[in-house]
Amino acid sequence: MHIVLIEDDVQLGAAIRHALEQQAYAVTWLRTGKEAEFAFQDATADLVLLDLGLPDMDGLDVLAKARRDHIGTPVLVMTARDAVQTRVRGLDLGADDYLIKPFHLDELSARIRSLTRRARGLSDSVIDVGDIRLNLATQAVVFRGISIDLARREFALLRVLMERAGRIVRREDLETALYGIDGGVDSNALEVQVHWLRKKLSADSIRTVRGVGYMIPRDSS
Repeated sequence: MHIVLIEDDVQLGAAIRHALEQQAYAVTWLRTGKEAEFAFQDATADLVLLDLGLPDMDGLDVLAKARRDHIGTPVLVMTARDAVQTRVRGLDLGADDYLIKPFHLDELSARIRSLTRRARGLSDSVIDVGDIRLNLATQAVVFRGISIDLARREFALLRVLMERAGRIVRREDLETALYGIDGGVDSNALEVQVHWLRKKLSADSIRTVRGVGYMIPRDSS
């Protein structure tokens, strides 16, 4: 899953990015409103974490422009502004959730899971596809009744494919989900992750669609 983090505080931004990367999210970290406007145009972004106190413009103006441009990417606003009027204005402009600073990183993670479940029509944190069960909250994976230990990017890859089960996911979208926009990915890095994931599940658990990408069938077994 690809998260765009827009936060100009270096210490806080680094802490958030580190925490989310440890949970198998790909994070693109930006620090200005101008960068944020371009990031909203990126179709691979699954969620935007938006600080309001940016150095060059107000985050609410960035949000308002994105919604005027009919960009529906979920947005979680992070701010120290706790006035009710500010929260109401943010929600009216199209924010999907609000988190007042300072906040605990565990709460941020829980809100991210909730927003992404809603955006993808999932009712809870558990995804079942055929013989594979994935728990978004605990990062536990069970295949044919046996717990499987996955590395961080293996888990991220499996999550993206399971959330889109039955559909082909383009390789460039998978690379962004695993490494972010500026991740500097090697040409064969995705193939390596798919190889190891198949070794831990089964050879036919992930199908290759040559020249396009990969998919997990809805009846994956």
